[in-house]
Amino acid sequence: MFDLLIASLIGLMVGTAAMMAFVSVSRLRGEVPADDREYMDPLPPMLAMVWPLISFIDYHLTCRFPPDWLEATHKKLQETGVGYLMSAEQFYAVRVFGALFAPLVVGILLSAIDALDWTWLVFFAVGGFFFPLIWLRDVRARRRKEVLKALPVYLDFITMAVEAGLNLNGAINQAMDKGPPGPLRNEFYMVVRDLRAGVPRADALRRMEKRLDMEEVTSFVGSVIQAEKMGARLGTALRVQAQQRRTERFQRAEKLAMEAPVKLILPLIVFIFPVTFIVLAFPIVMKFMMEGML
Repeated sequence: MFDLLIASLIGLMVGTAAMMAFVSVSRLRGEVPADDREYMDPLPPMLAMVWPLISFIDYHLTCRFPPDWLEATHKKLQETGVGYLMSAEQFYAVRVFGALFAPLVVGILLSAIDALDWTWLVFFAVGGFFFPLIWLRDVRARRRKEVLKALPVYLDFITMAVEAGLNLNGAINQAMDKGPPGPLRNEFYMVVRDLRAGVPRADALRRMEKRLDMEEVTSFVGSVIQAEKMGARLGTALRVQAQQRRTERFQRAEKLAMEAPVKLILPLIVFIFPVTFIVLAFPIVMKFMMEGML
């Protein structure tokens, strides 16, 4: 009887604690303001499913992180284009969510096979926290390649438009209409939007240079600003820039082609050569085995 009473009290306490926790979380969730994404890129489907939790973590936790951390992360997001998808606080919220979600899923799977180990949970918690950084680095590298590939094309369009009599603003608009889609078009769109908002042309170009943080874009922006200040022909400066970017793209292609034989050495040694030796040695080994049997 006494044990039954103790069990009932424990159950009542657990139920009360769970109810209080649910009420507290509901109240905290109600404090989270609606997310205004009018000027942001649409969320990927998988991220949109958990976005309410991301907003909850952002509002109650990551927005209180040190400003230096948030500023450094904001710069990384701007360089990769992810800044149009989420803020620095939301990116930290994604990392915190990954650190909680990854060990939860792994713990459920390990419990199902009776192999629960806290070492794996800690490992996946750390991995879930740092995986967004690895993803961000890959996005930045891919974005950089796309910008370098499209830059000569856009410079050619802008040069032809300027030499045909358009000003730089009109030339950029024509390049956006005719150029290939990608991150560089988005950056030129941001420049046009700044110009329409009344930002001076030099400042708008400098903002693009800061967002991309690439030597090629810095050279292009510097040439345009210098030509306007000195009163030089803008078309000539743009043509030189376009020719230089095409030459650099061709040199990068040559470099990759020359690196290909070196990169093939390891697969040859590890995978192809052993298989070749096995194929050549098999008949010889079988012949000796047959002679030994005879």
